[in-house]
Amino acid sequence: MIDQDLTRGPIPKHFWALAIPAAVGMLFNTLYNVVDVYFAGLVGTAVQAGLALGYQILFLSIALGVGLAAAMGALVGNALGARDRRMARRYSAQGISFGMLGAVVLGIASQFYGPALLRAVSTPGDYQDAGIIYFRLLTLALPGFLVAFGCNGILQAHGDGRSMRRALVVAFFANIALNPLLMFGIPGVVGGMGFAGLAISTVISQTGVMAYLIRQVVRLDTMTATEPRHFVPDWPRYREIVEQVIPSGFAFLIMILAGVVVQFALKSFGEHAVAGFGVGIRLEQLVILPLMGLSSALLPIAAQNLGARNPERVREALFYCWKAGAVIALAAWPFLWFGGGYAVSFFSDDPAVISVGRDYLRVASFMLYVYLIHFSITSFLQAAKRPIWSLWISLYRQAFGVAFFVWLYVGYFGTPVIGVWYGTSTAAATGAIMALLVARHVAERKIGGLIGAT
Repeated sequence: MIDQDLTRGPIPKHFWALAIPAAVGMLFNTLYNVVDVYFAGLVGTAVQAGLALGYQILFLSIALGVGLAAAMGALVGNALGARDRRMARRYSAQGISFGMLGAVVLGIASQFYGPALLRAVSTPGDYQDAGIIYFRLLTLALPGFLVAFGCNGILQAHGDGRSMRRALVVAFFANIALNPLLMFGIPGVVGGMGFAGLAISTVISQTGVMAYLIRQVVRLDTMTATEPRHFVPDWPRYREIVEQVIPSGFAFLIMILAGVVVQFALKSFGEHAVAGFGVGIRLEQLVILPLMGLSSALLPIAAQNLGARNPERVREALFYCWKAGAVIALAAWPFLWFGGGYAVSFFSDDPAVISVGRDYLRVASFMLYVYLIHFSITSFLQAAKRPIWSLWISLYRQAFGVAFFVWLYVGYFGTPVIGVWYGTSTAAATGAIMALLVARHVAERKIGGLIGAT
């Protein structure tokens, strides 16, 4: 028995049963980051910029968790669709142990590459120092991040989007309480930790998220016969997991490296540009959450139906995602275009920061549907066990595209900071065309074509 059989019943019903909890969970996760930005802003613009920089570099390590979530969604989902619960149990147990082992290795390695990379993409000063401090402390949360990602992939493969939502809602409220407590302490009782308290708050809350999600995985019917020995590394299973993790993880890693390229381009415009970008990108995430929720729902639906050999339902799911996403993107556009500057002003009273954030959000407002195309095709390719194509798309869009088009607008045409946003948007738009061509190619081989059997 699986938590939700996605091979039967109306596709739209399954989408919203998965997408709404996922979007709500991601909403609270984004609000969690917004709270951090707010408290960092109470200290100053330099600290706010340092937080944006340090968190982005940490995502180089979190790429493993993103890849693991995709691997679990595809491998466990395919096994469940084929009604092979024994194999689903093996993948689930091995995925958890893989995440824990990976967190230990990356936690050690990141102490060497993290600070060096931070220094390479920033200028010496207060915001660079703040970013290094924040990064070093936040690496303690790596087990929480990576294992939680893997567990969420397992749960979503079972049709469970609710557990992650609950965990992130609780983490959000815990962060609201922990941030001021750890930063400023209790007057007359205990002193605060200052800026470092933001990182420690994340370590505590994310570890709690991990513990809860492990509990939810262990309680699945699939895991009924699980024993401690099932978590011992099984190298053939690890190899299958790695084959799925590497392309998806590297695709995400390339995306983060593109962010590093953006940070490098912004450093010549000053810390206000870095801070404005940090605020703007978090506000943008709030608006695209429904699109991300739709795309995250597509992965388990497509994975189970591919395992059950139901190609027509896979096609139906993909097109439903695109149609619903078009409506959401159109409805969300005015919030970014007209309300962006006003929203940024809640997090900074620096006119330069507000101007950068407003311009970023206005450009982003035209890219919402482009982002959906990327999200949805990535989910389809993961479900089809063809994540290598996501890597090639990311190499074009995030590696070559961002670097080339940002250079073209800023370096060649000499535009101000808005040229950075034009560059990243041009890379995303041309990358979406490439993604659609790849999706058509893979669909012809896995489901007989996007339109129907060919």
